Amino acid sequence: MIDKKYFNSIRNRLAGYIIRRRDIIKSAGDIQHWSKKSIFAIQRDDLVLADELLAKAGQQIKLLTKKYKTDAKVLSEGSYRACLEEYAEAVIMRQFISDKKIGRINGLDIDESTYISGLCDVPGELLRYAIKSATERDFAMVKKCFQTVQEIINETLDMNLTGYNRQKFDQAKQALHKLQQIFYEVSLKSAN
Repeated sequence: MIDKKYFNSIRNRLAGYIIRRRDIIKSAGDIQHWSKKSIFAIQRDDLVLADELLAKAGQQIKLLTKKYKTDAKVLSEGSYRACLEEYAEAVIMRQFISDKKIGRINGLDIDESTYISGLCDVPGELLRYAIKSATERDFAMVKKCFQTVQEIINETLDMNLTGYNRQKFDQAKQALHKLQQIFYEVSLKSAN
């Protein structure tokens, strides 16, 4: 009564998917780890280490994209999307520190939603960088962080973000509010 051949083909396809899924989850964890460490290195002004980690993460993303280009299901795994988001955040932070325009991530095809998620995490990192800069009395950098966060908010404000990206956007606005307070206090101190 049972079509054994059909059920064996299902079993084999599922087993193959599980193997591919485990591979992408492990690799995504590595990419996310390197991206987070890159952000931490940027926060400490260790740009050599940040660049090494970003290069490593970028190479791994390219390998996975090539390896699974015909398997959209594996590339839509949550862990993979999370690592792309973290990578986008790290690259955007590096663009900021390098005085480059914040924009496209060259060499990789990161979808708009993932890019916006990473972008909306950047204000939190710029808040931390501004605090570090304020303690070092680098008030010009505090101002640059503040202005950049304002620009990020202005650019994303009319995108009508919903769901996960709306939560990210709201967190970015909270970072802007805290940064406004820091910028205000710094401007008072630098006026004296």
